[in-house]
Amino acid sequence: MGERTSWTSYVAVESADASAERAVALGGTLMAGPFDIVDAGRTAVVADPQGAALALWEPRAHAGAGLVNEPGALCLNQLNTSDPAAAGRFYADLFGWEARQVASGPDYWGITNRGRLNAGMMALPPGAPAPPHWLVYFTSADIDGSVAGIERLGGQVVLPPMEVPGGRVAVAADPQGAPFALVEGRMDP
Repeated sequence: MGERTSWTSYVAVESADASAERAVALGGTLMAGPFDIVDAGRTAVVADPQGAALALWEPRAHAGAGLVNEPGALCLNQLNTSDPAAAGRFYADLFGWEARQVASGPDYWGITNRGRLNAGMMALPPGAPAPPHWLVYFTSADIDGSVAGIERLGGQVVLPPMEVPGGRVAVAADPQGAPFALVEGRMDP
């Protein structure tokens, strides 16, 4: 009801309750929970101070993604934000993540968790039609074929395949309008 359709990025935490409380203390917003998902785990949905929402996941019987960085699987979560410096501080204080600028024109930050690449971050251009949000990336072995499939299956290509360091990316929306991205190229092990 009035909310934007989206894929949800989850972050594993030791305690969904403590992390949700900490997010609010840092200026974020509690959107849902914390609550149990049967015996799989405990979750809460929070938004950072700029409004980008993500879910906290306290694993119990279900640890989370068992397959990443393979064709068809999740490979990256990217924060598109109105204030990269403030967002970087928020996630550093909440999760201990480190954001380091890795490219300019457009500016891009790599976000690491305990020394491993965990996510990316870009600034939204002034007047961007989309509010701050997390964008999920899936690996594609054939991005041109994947883009053709998106259109054939009722999705929409928002940004056609383009070259980036390490490969090619495309941004699309599924048939319900939820944005996501595809990447073809080098993946972390």
